[in-house]
Amino acid sequence: MEFLHRKNAESERVVLFPGTWNPPTIAHVDIARAVLRQADEVIWVMPRVLPHKSFEGPGFEARCRMLESLVQRSPGFSAAVSERGLYAEIAEEARQHFGQGTEIALVMGRDAAERIATWDYGRPGYFEEFIERYPLFVAARQGEYEPSPGHAASISTLPMESSWDEVSSSEVRRRIAIGEAWRHLVPHAIAGMVEGLY
Repeated sequence: MEFLHRKNAESERVVLFPGTWNPPTIAHVDIARAVLRQADEVIWVMPRVLPHKSFEGPGFEARCRMLESLVQRSPGFSAAVSERGLYAEIAEEARQHFGQGTEIALVMGRDAAERIATWDYGRPGYFEEFIERYPLFVAARQGEYEPSPGHAASISTLPMESSWDEVSSSEVRRRIAIGEAWRHLVPHAIAGMVEGLY
């Protein structure tokens, strides 16, 4: 794990926030702020390899620049690059960086939680072991995530002030493509970058 920007204080509890960031939105910022109440630091993670998507539009370096610019203006936020793209791989990279003394969790939207819960990891029980080591915070996106009874102890619903159901990276791209208003959907800190990139 390579940091693009790191908050100064040592953190005992960190939450990883992986994504493709194409581009980051105000919904992402709200999720990060909500989960920061549960941790010392939220680390926005950009994988070099995407397991279920390809890089379309702005490339890896451009997305890293957006993240770096975004987190520099937000106390408690850091940004990092992971070598691999699966949530389990990202968490293990963070464990190697922080060691055993740091609590590590992950935050994601409902759609991502459903995807990783049903991912084929190659052997039965892997997901259960993973969330026992790295608990999940799940934000409602187009509905609440309902973990199975066996997963409920390791997966928490993240309380949000708004569901932001109408705000997404794809909606930002759609609006830009057809000339509709979009700036209100992205953080002010990166609006100029988004305009130049998209």
